[in-house]
Amino acid sequence: MAQLDQTHDPKLESWVASANGHPDFPIQNLPLGIFSLSGGEPRGGVAIGDRILDLPAALAAGLFTGEAAKAAEAASRATLNLFLALGPGPRRALRMRLSELLAQGCPEQGSVEPCLHDAAACTLHLPARIGDYTDFYVGIHHATNVGKQFRPDNPLLPNYKYVPIGYHGRASSIRPSGVPVRRPKGQVKPPDAPVPSFGPSQRLDYELELGIWIGPGNALGESIPISEAAEHVAGYCLLNDWSARDIQAWEYQPLGPFLSKNFASTISAWIVTPEALAPFRIAQPSRREDDPAPLPYLLDEGDQREGGLDVELEVLLLTPGLREKGLPPHRLGLSNTNNMYWTVAQMVTHHTCNGCNLQPGDLLGTGTISGPDEVSCGSILEATLGGKNPIALASREERRFLEDGDEVILRARGRREGFAPIGFGECRATIMAPS
Repeated sequence: MAQLDQTHDPKLESWVASANGHPDFPIQNLPLGIFSLSGGEPRGGVAIGDRILDLPAALAAGLFTGEAAKAAEAASRATLNLFLALGPGPRRALRMRLSELLAQGCPEQGSVEPCLHDAAACTLHLPARIGDYTDFYVGIHHATNVGKQFRPDNPLLPNYKYVPIGYHGRASSIRPSGVPVRRPKGQVKPPDAPVPSFGPSQRLDYELELGIWIGPGNALGESIPISEAAEHVAGYCLLNDWSARDIQAWEYQPLGPFLSKNFASTISAWIVTPEALAPFRIAQPSRREDDPAPLPYLLDEGDQREGGLDVELEVLLLTPGLREKGLPPHRLGLSNTNNMYWTVAQMVTHHTCNGCNLQPGDLLGTGTISGPDEVSCGSILEATLGGKNPIALASREERRFLEDGDEVILRARGRREGFAPIGFGECRATIMAPS
């Protein structure tokens, strides 16, 4: 598990003025991503305030040595897969050196300044080549809320508190923040219809999730013990796993979601490292005293003590009507990662307990993370009770599900007394009409 050190000092300030007090990217964060300048090739960079540190340029300037140089070189490519594969040692060395280079009073400031670019002038790309994607279902309040709509007397299935539920999705349609999402088509069958029909989804939804980037993987046939699982996690992002609820309702039995999910997922473009999130580690919060204990292969004292995360999650909606009237986005939900029933380490261990091999750059999704009340819903399916209770907007519009032209915005913030708050950058996309 990542430990606290001088890079987390809340008094630490950067000579990059915009970083000081920045809502997402102060010097205590230092997330990594892939960017390009106009006409340029994609390359690795680090977010600092409203600037991006060009890692290939900094490497060429001789600003890194040793393990930090090894990590900087791996992070200078067009994807971060080689960097993710290095594991925590080189990653921590790079973070320490980046903190030194960007801190107020750095004697090498003159050599670093030419390596900075205005973030507004850059294009952000997927940070890694995603080989595989798996979506879990660890938000217990979401599972309960959705279960109540179908099974009011028994919302959680018997296996939920014993096994981290998940399904293997697809990676080909995952896109970075800002890329529009086209409304999907598929088969739907309302309860009163005698036969299904084909057409655009009318019950399009968002899902407020955390994404987990896999670092070093495991060989096929081998498993990752729960005590070592944290060493295989390279970072985190926001994830909107768009869902077509009407298509899903017709297709998901007996094998689960297919066309209702595989048309698009949107992620925030920066990888926030486990080291940056060290101040926001907490005990696993969602398991009650009368719940069954995890089976031994999922139980580790250290993970139970600090395997949870305390990160605020927010989802907002910006509609054509709100834009036209100059009104701000409407908050749809405010939740927190402390509503996860299973820890990230438990997800990794369970994923590999049968010998399934994970690889650097694989992406895991937590599933929708909702809170215990109506203001903390992580999907519009929950917020409107399946479309029965429309959401009233200041523009005098209503929403039961998402409409064309709607833009969904996810944000996240780690806050803790005595530490600098950090964020993830936005995860946003606008719904386009079907083709």
